[in-house]
Amino acid sequence: METVQGFHGVYMLCSKSEIPKYRNRTYIGYTVNPNRRINQHNKGRKFGGAKKTSDRGPWEMVMTIHGFPNNISALRFEWAWQQPNESRRLKVVPDIQRRKPRESHFDYNFRVLAVMLRIGPWNRLPLTIRWLSDDYARTFPIGRSPPVHMPICHGRVKIKKIPKLSATDQLANDATAMTTLCKICYDYCRPDNVVRCISPGCCFVGHLICLAKLFLEPGQYVPIQGTCPSCKKTVLWGDLMRKKNGCSDLEKCSEFESEEDGDSDDNDIL
Repeated sequence: METVQGFHGVYMLCSKSEIPKYRNRTYIGYTVNPNRRINQHNKGRKFGGAKKTSDRGPWEMVMTIHGFPNNISALRFEWAWQQPNESRRLKVVPDIQRRKPRESHFDYNFRVLAVMLRIGPWNRLPLTIRWLSDDYARTFPIGRSPPVHMPICHGRVKIKKIPKLSATDQLANDATAMTTLCKICYDYCRPDNVVRCISPGCCFVGHLICLAKLFLEPGQYVPIQGTCPSCKKTVLWGDLMRKKNGCSDLEKCSEFESEEDGDSDDNDIL
């Protein structure tokens, strides 16, 4: 089970309703706490669920796309996925504005997602595609696989709050910062602006912005990969960000295929 700190995710629900007109319908939303959010949807509007999901379940959360840098980025992705015919980035893509005859709601949403992950600005983000239900999990179509830096994972995720530092801990961090030098610019590193190489045995430490500039290629605004200045190994920017943001086990995310709802609770499990 992977632990994720500072979760920002966009999810897809599928209805298990016994009412034929609601069965197999889908819903796309944003959350910082998947377990709480699915409970809200299934309990109804009075408990924080959405109007569109009230009395139309039970619902199952079948997948999440997470790793967005903030809520604004995730909410923009959510809106475009919900309304591809209105998104200026998607409405120019042929054949995804409407469902095909006899195409299920899930298949249509999955087809739109496959396109979104391959176009800017989303194709450069360190996103993770996570299947929460094996009954719905499937392979992306040939030629529409996500970029190589986006891992495809299966199973539950443990959400952990970003801890608030006490005054004593902050002073300790400040003291540490005065002894840690960026190996690119040789200036002091603050704990909130430091990144470390993920290669075993590598001791590289540096400013986030310094390494990003080193990895960036002309015309890019988000790095994809680069060579570590210390160990000279190629590392994916997404892996660096996942480790920095609290991913406890990158090995579990090693499979590659070529309504905002409040604060997250500590140790929440989906």
